[in-house]
Amino acid sequence: MALGQCPGGTFSLSEDLTLTRMGYGAMQLAGPHVFGPPADRDGALAVLNQVVGLGINHIDTADYYGPHITNEIINEALHPYAEDLHIVTKVGARRDTDGNWPQALSRDELRQAVHSNLANLGLDVLDLVHLRVGGFESATPGSIAEPFTALAELQQEGLIKHLGLSTVNAEQIAEAQQIAPVISVQNFYNIAKREDDPLVDALAEQGIAYVPFFPLGGFTPLQSGTLRDVAGRLQALPMGVALAWLLQRSPNILLIPGTSSLAHLRDNVSAAAPELPADAIKELNAIAQ
Repeated sequence: MALGQCPGGTFSLSEDLTLTRMGYGAMQLAGPHVFGPPADRDGALAVLNQVVGLGINHIDTADYYGPHITNEIINEALHPYAEDLHIVTKVGARRDTDGNWPQALSRDELRQAVHSNLANLGLDVLDLVHLRVGGFESATPGSIAEPFTALAELQQEGLIKHLGLSTVNAEQIAEAQQIAPVISVQNFYNIAKREDDPLVDALAEQGIAYVPFFPLGGFTPLQSGTLRDVAGRLQALPMGVALAWLLQRSPNILLIPGTSSLAHLRDNVSAAAPELPADAIKELNAIAQ
């Protein structure tokens, strides 16, 4: 499948960064609870090779997945990377020995995280790094100037090309934009969780990408009778309909559904392709209410 033939086509975040709107989230390539190695490393390698084979050029990862495991598997599977393949990562958290996700937002922690991503991915420069500053599912109000400035310094050193934010609110995005350009925002958003509707539209007006993590519900998969009914009427998979809805929601939305299964990967890509009719969109819009 060619680059522009993925569902939703492509979105240009900057003059030198165009991503397929259908991307791939690599989190599930690590072991259970995103901790430790996968049970089937060869299967994980096969999934990544299929991602590229499907024409996807946007892989989302983080060095704290595993930790380090996911980036090492990406490196093993795909390095040396194709010129049009872009690996997007994030910093601002770490894993403790119990598998928790404490914040890691000090200047030294962010610098270490960037260098760790570079080393484990086998890269000299990172295309796009998101600063994760909020809670697990939503923004934590307050200034983010200090950690974002630290990340901007690493950009100025030539270690990062572009900057993004994760789990933030509109005020924090505006604050960051006074320090350095923001080209992408990753927040928790899907067909059933739509508190960010105004933010999606505001970012679209600015040409900034919005990347919903947990587009299919994450650790608690989407459960909706309406979604199942609409999918049944369209003879489609419910999760595919949820992805198709996101692609039609706004042109700046980029998807990063994750899976460790070749079959699920193919299902996600093929099922998200159909254009949903207006009556289906109307029904699906009511889910969040």
